[in-house]
Amino acid sequence: MAVGIQTLLFIGIIPALVLWFFALKGYEGLYKDKNLFLMFVIGVIIGVIAAVARFFVYIYPLTILLIIIFAFFDQLFKTVVLNIGRLQRKKETVIYGLSLGLGFGASFTPFLILAGGIPQEDTIIFISLIFVGALGYILFHAATATIIGFGVYKGKLVKYLLTAIILQLPFNVILDITRYTKDKLYPYSQIGLLIFGVIIYLYVVLKLMPNILKEPEKRKRTKKTKG
Repeated sequence: MAVGIQTLLFIGIIPALVLWFFALKGYEGLYKDKNLFLMFVIGVIIGVIAAVARFFVYIYPLTILLIIIFAFFDQLFKTVVLNIGRLQRKKETVIYGLSLGLGFGASFTPFLILAGGIPQEDTIIFISLIFVGALGYILFHAATATIIGFGVYKGKLVKYLLTAIILQLPFNVILDITRYTKDKLYPYSQIGLLIFGVIIYLYVVLKLMPNILKEPEKRKRTKKTKG
C-alpha cells in the first residue's frame, strides 16, 4: 500500500485546520494567535508520539487493561501541556485545549493507516474510510482536550480529566475492533468513530465552550456562526 504524503495531509492536517477556523468564530480577542498556533504544533508532536507508542504496544494482545491505559495515556499527554501555571484559571485555556486537540487528532492519521487489521488496499473506498475514521479521531481529541482545558480553567481538573478518559474508553473499543475482525467490520468501525466524534465535539463546541463567554458575547457568537 502506498499512501502519499499529500493524502496524509489531506485526511489529517487540512480537516483539522478547517475545523479550527470555524470553531474559533466568536472567540476573537480571547486568545493570542501565536499561542494558538503553538498549541496546534505541540498537539501534532504529542499526537505522533502517542500514535507511535500505541503502534508498538499493539504487538501485545488487546485487553481491557490496555484500552484503559491508552485512554489515560492520550489524555494525560494533553493535561501535562494545558495544566501549566500560566494557563490555570484562564478562559483562553479552553480555546488552547481545542487547538491542542485538533493537532493531536490530525497527527493520529498515520496510525489509522498503519494499525493492524486494516485492509492493505490503496483504493478510493479505502482512502475514503480512512478519511472518515481520521475525521472522527480529530473531532474526538479536539473535544476531549477542550474538556480538559475547561477543567483547568474551572480549577476542577480531576473531574474533567476523568470525564475525558471515560469518554475515550468506548472510543478505543470502536477503534480496536479492526484488530480482530480484519476488514469485515472496518467500514462500520470507521463510521462509528465519526459518529462518536461528532456527538462529543458538537456537545463541547455548542454547550461547553460558550460558558467562557458573557451573555452579549454568546449572542454575538451565535449570529456569527449562523451567518
